[in-house]
Amino acid sequence: MVGGDDADGGHSRRSVPGALARALNDSPPKNNRPNETRTTDMTDTAPLYRAEALKDYASALLQKAGLAASMADSVARTLVEGDLLGHDTHGLALLAGYIKELESGGMTRDGTPEVLSDRPAAVLWDGKRLPGPWLMDQGMDLLIPRARELGTASLVIRRSHHIACLAVYMLRALQEDMLMLLACSDPNAASVAPFGGTQAVFTPNPLAMGFPLSQGGVMVDISASITTNGMSNRKRAAGETFAEEWLIDAAGKPSNDPQVLFDQPPGTLLPVGGLSHGHKGYGMALLVETLTAGLAGHGRADPPEGWGATVHITLHDLNAFGGKDAFLRQMDHVAAKCRGNVPIDPAKPVRLPGEGGLKRREAQARNGVRLHPSIARSLQDAEQRYGLRLALAQA
Repeated sequence: MVGGDDADGGHSRRSVPGALARALNDSPPKNNRPNETRTTDMTDTAPLYRAEALKDYASALLQKAGLAASMADSVARTLVEGDLLGHDTHGLALLAGYIKELESGGMTRDGTPEVLSDRPAAVLWDGKRLPGPWLMDQGMDLLIPRARELGTASLVIRRSHHIACLAVYMLRALQEDMLMLLACSDPNAASVAPFGGTQAVFTPNPLAMGFPLSQGGVMVDISASITTNGMSNRKRAAGETFAEEWLIDAAGKPSNDPQVLFDQPPGTLLPVGGLSHGHKGYGMALLVETLTAGLAGHGRADPPEGWGATVHITLHDLNAFGGKDAFLRQMDHVAAKCRGNVPIDPAKPVRLPGEGGLKRREAQARNGVRLHPSIARSLQDAEQRYGLRLALAQA
C-alpha cells in the first residue's frame, strides 16, 4: 500500500493512500473538486443492514476468494464490529481491498503463525501475512491466560496483514477485566513526515487502550497523525476537502486537500499537534515504532512486502496490581470527573473515549447497521465475480 518515494532505509516506498485507492477501486472524481469543505456523513435515508447477515455475507465473500472458513469468520466479525462502533473507514470499507489481496496472493489464505520467541510473558510471532483480525484473535487467546497467571503478557507480531479497527479488540479487554494496550505500524508504507520534515517516514501509527469501568468502559483508538489514510482516500474519491489544514504538500505548505498525498512529489499527513505542536504526534509515532518494529526486529529497515502490519499487544490483569476493586474506584472517580465537567458548549457534554461507540454499537445491533454509501459501490465487482449480494442483508 504505497505511492510516492521517501528516503527510508534506502528502499523506495510510496504513500499509503495511492495503493489503498487502487485496492478499493477509488478513482479521482470526474468533476472539478470544490474548494469548500463538504461532509461525507451518512444520512437517515441510507439503508439499514442486519449485523449478523453482514457477517455472513462478508465471511462468504472472503471464502469465495479463497480464505479458510475460520479465518473468514474472524475477519468478517471484526469488520462488522468496526461499523457497529461507527468506525466506518475501518469496517466493511476494507472488505473489497481484502478480497483483492486474497486474489493477488498479498494475504495468506491459510496456515499458522511461526513462533520466533516464546517466554512466559513475552512472545514474538511471524504472522506470515495471514489475516490480521484472525491473528489478533489468536493472540488474545494466547495472552489472556498468561496475563491471568503472570499479571502482564505481551505479544509482538511481525508480517501480519492489516488488522482493521483497533477499537474492536478493546471490547474483549472490557469483557475480560483487562487493561489492554495495542499498537500497530505498517513498515511497507509511509504517509506521515517527522515534525519539521516534508518526506513521509511513518504510517499514522495507531495506538489503542481499553479498560473496564463499573458501568461500561473506556476505549481509546487514536493515531499519531491528525487524520487517516482511509479518510483521505474517501474524501479524495468524493471530491471533498478537510475542514482544516491537516496535510502539507511536498514543499511544506499547509493544505486541506487530500489530493496532495497523490501529487508527485507527494505531500504528507501532519502529525498530531499540527504545524505548531507536531512534536507530540512525532513522539507518539516513534513510540509506536519502538513497540512494533523495534521489538519485532522487523520494519522499515527491511524490504517492503505490501499492505500489512507490525503489531504489539500487551494485557495487564487488574488483580495482579492494586486489584480490580481498587482500579475501578480510581478510574470510576476520574470518569465521573470527566463526565461531570462543565462543557464549553452545553449542547456537547464531555464524553469518555469509546462511550459514543458503545452506545452506537448497542443501537445498531438492535435496529440495523447503517453503512457508508461508498461501501456497497466498492463491493460490486466482487459480488459479480462470486454471485453474492449485499442488498440481501438489508434489515
